[in-house]
Amino acid sequence: MKLSMERSALLRAMSRAQSVVERRNTIPILGNVLIEAEGDKVSFRATDLDIEVIDRAPAMVNKAGATTVSAHTLHEIVRKLPDGAMVELSDDGLSGRLEVRAGRSHFSLATLPREDFPIMASSEYSCNFGCPAPVLRRLFDKAKFAISTEETRYYLNGVYMHAATAASGPVLRCVATDGHRLAQIDAELPEDARELPGVIVPRKTVGELRKLLDDDEMTIAVSVSETKVRFATPDVTLTSKVIDGTFPDYARVIPSGNTKRLEVDAADFAQAVDRVATVSSERSRAVKMALDEDRLVLSVNSPDSGAADEELAVAYADEPLEIGFNAKYLLEIAGQVDRENAVFLFDSPAQPTLMREGNDETAVYVVMPMRV
Repeated sequence: MKLSMERSALLRAMSRAQSVVERRNTIPILGNVLIEAEGDKVSFRATDLDIEVIDRAPAMVNKAGATTVSAHTLHEIVRKLPDGAMVELSDDGLSGRLEVRAGRSHFSLATLPREDFPIMASSEYSCNFGCPAPVLRRLFDKAKFAISTEETRYYLNGVYMHAATAASGPVLRCVATDGHRLAQIDAELPEDARELPGVIVPRKTVGELRKLLDDDEMTIAVSVSETKVRFATPDVTLTSKVIDGTFPDYARVIPSGNTKRLEVDAADFAQAVDRVATVSSERSRAVKMALDEDRLVLSVNSPDSGAADEELAVAYADEPLEIGFNAKYLLEIAGQVDRENAVFLFDSPAQPTLMREGNDETAVYVVMPMRV
């Protein structure tokens, strides 16, 4: 194999590959990237056996071929090369070495046989549809903060993507919850997605997917089976196993009888919560919200570090209410608001609270209160 390509294209491909590769591997080949050169393209394939990413980039291929080399090492080399450099990769297939040349720099890297590299088995996808990148970006970006990190409840360690029915009609919905907070985000259901089986997309896959979604003009090809999900652009294919478990009936958690309505400027609210939480104890991070007519007082009282309170002018016309929340949860939910105002709907100090972005019904957040 012998090829040369521009440093920026190689760096982009290697960045994707090395982020999939786990740094600690008991199987040496899983630390490598499979480089395959043919025609005027070179593909870089990396896997951790649960996720596989293939990145294709243009290259001048003098001799077709394939090899595998340490993903992290090659990424570090390319990262440190100067902008605009032409990088030459060559492997004679006999020495067990990949030669990397750029200008006056030369590296000789150990390789492993391409035959040992595991290829993720292809799957029969029962549902295939296209979705604009900005739509997928919004669905996953707004839901992912609520993904659980608790390994024992593994079925909550991802985003549940499925077709659902909202008041406005059929929707493509992403839901995540960790038992303390929940995010439910809706978008218009693509025509071909009506038969979409519900799948739980793992946290790591959600992170890798985000890197494909920056181009607002791009349409992502989404393919789903009962065991795998694939997201593809013309240059990159991301395939992942889905979490084998049943996502809970989240609709039961979303309160419908919350009538006490608070409307507040989202940015002002987030900044005020952040300020008063400075003195909260690390363990509880508890912030109390005291509401009466058009007034909200945020307060923290920590025996260890002190007390703080801040008053905000808000729109609130119901009976006085005192309710406590984890400051981190409030900040994360307020951080999802793209519009100017956040609307909180309360029932009682012990019941879940609902939050929406202004009048937008397509993004719903639920947060559990805590005793303060």
